[in-house]
Amino acid sequence: MTVAPLRIGNASGFYGDRFDAMREMLTGGPLDVLTGDYLAELTMLILGRDRLKNPSGGYARTFLGQLEECLGLAHERGVRVVANAGGLNPAGLADAVRQLADRLGIPVRVAHVEGDDLTAGHPRSLAAHAYLGGAGIAACLREGADIVVTGRVTDAALVTGPAVAHFGWAPDAYDRLAGAVVAGHVLECGTQATGGNYAFFTDHDPARLRHPGFPLAELHEDGTSVITKHDGTGGLVDIGTVTAQLLYETSGARYAGPDVTARLDSVRLTQEASDRVRISGVRGEAPPPTLKVGLNRLGGYRNEVAFVLTGLDIEAKAALVRDQMEAALDAAKSRPTEVRWDLARTDHPDAPTEETASALLRLVVRDPDQDAVGRTLSGAAIELALASYPGFHVLAPPGKGSPYGVFEDVYVSQSAVAHVAVLHDGRRVPVAPAADTLVLEPAPEPALPEPLPPGPTRRAPLGVVAGARSGDKGGNANVGVWVRSDDAWRWLVHQLTADRFQNLITESCHLKVVRHTLPNLRALNFVVEGILGEGVASQHRFDPQAKALGEWLRSRHLDIPEALL
Repeated sequence: MTVAPLRIGNASGFYGDRFDAMREMLTGGPLDVLTGDYLAELTMLILGRDRLKNPSGGYARTFLGQLEECLGLAHERGVRVVANAGGLNPAGLADAVRQLADRLGIPVRVAHVEGDDLTAGHPRSLAAHAYLGGAGIAACLREGADIVVTGRVTDAALVTGPAVAHFGWAPDAYDRLAGAVVAGHVLECGTQATGGNYAFFTDHDPARLRHPGFPLAELHEDGTSVITKHDGTGGLVDIGTVTAQLLYETSGARYAGPDVTARLDSVRLTQEASDRVRISGVRGEAPPPTLKVGLNRLGGYRNEVAFVLTGLDIEAKAALVRDQMEAALDAAKSRPTEVRWDLARTDHPDAPTEETASALLRLVVRDPDQDAVGRTLSGAAIELALASYPGFHVLAPPGKGSPYGVFEDVYVSQSAVAHVAVLHDGRRVPVAPAADTLVLEPAPEPALPEPLPPGPTRRAPLGVVAGARSGDKGGNANVGVWVRSDDAWRWLVHQLTADRFQNLITESCHLKVVRHTLPNLRALNFVVEGILGEGVASQHRFDPQAKALGEWLRSRHLDIPEALL
């Protein structure tokens, strides 16, 4: 007997996403399951610091606020809610949801998933959490839960769990599970799949993108899916928006997770109709024998000051104040262990406003001692107010210094993690690790198409023909680049090598850059190792999450065949 498709939506791509999205998704059209992704590497650190202040906290409190408005709607419509908003304390959030439901008089069954918290085994960490798969979620749903909250699970687990519960897939139904993983990866960042942060946004009516609707997937028993959105909502769903999200925060052709390793090089996208993109052909393999564990710890304290340099002699002004500050820091009782300078030439010649005539010289300091980045820096900077370059001022005086976080990942055996589904009636159901596993190996590089024949070229930005989306994974960044025609692909795959990438993105020239090729998507994915230092919370660079790294790449000029322009 054929099982009906599962209509599964998303209402949150991060902690702080649009508050009204849950109501919009519940009232906008039919759904079976509504998911919400609230966790990121930085969020785990934030929740860890919250838990230090309040041991009963550590979860995403906005989720409770959304449920207060929407729990009745979900119950009336028979929509189950699955969210990783439990963060560091899924049991605490589950109890809070039960209390909320009792107060509102809504009879819902609340379950949660636990076992991801490995902090006790990593005593120097503020939070250490394994990325669990969807099996615990599936167990909760099979036993009748209406609301399932989890801690750290993979983003795609919010979809694989409901899919397994709905379709009854076996653990070795790898192709079907991989199809659900790909659908989950498209949904996980909310409106990034419906036109948000989209490279080719200028091709569309701005009014259409002003308030994009959240995405949903119609997932079928064979693992295929259609990505769409509720009728009448803003934004768009096309091959480009789905491709962009598929490339986001991934690396090679093998996309590994606790449930399955999905082969991104097998994904096929078809524009089925307006705002409907079919995902098919996805192949899966046994998952790796290990689970990723994200470690967050406090790395020390940081502070910064931005000197405003206006008008003429920008370089000389920067050199003067830098020499003065370095001398003052050297003479201080405790010089910061890390001192970094960056000059941003935002100034324009003969500028019509003072702001556009000004450049910014940014000084960032780090140290385990708060005083070394607080009083030491503020004293050195402010004492120069009348003794430095002409026009001396700063954007804001430096403060006391603030703590910063460090992220790293390690791996543990799947069997070392006690994955448990805690059902609505209190029963605890252990979730077994994967029975069959496969050590993760890089996929072989595919054959390349023939290059375009020689012809006239024109110097132009890469973004005229290519889209890009970039993001962070710990200290690494990924930049996915794709094109929209076969001829453009024949040009891109031969021209944008790892070496050429490093020439264009000069910050990467001394780092390891790995290129992955995905012909079905007409896409290249570049992983830049170490460009983000010790992760987003360390604020190592101007764009600490590499969100705009892809747009910088698109702005760089190359010799592009006129036939593509």
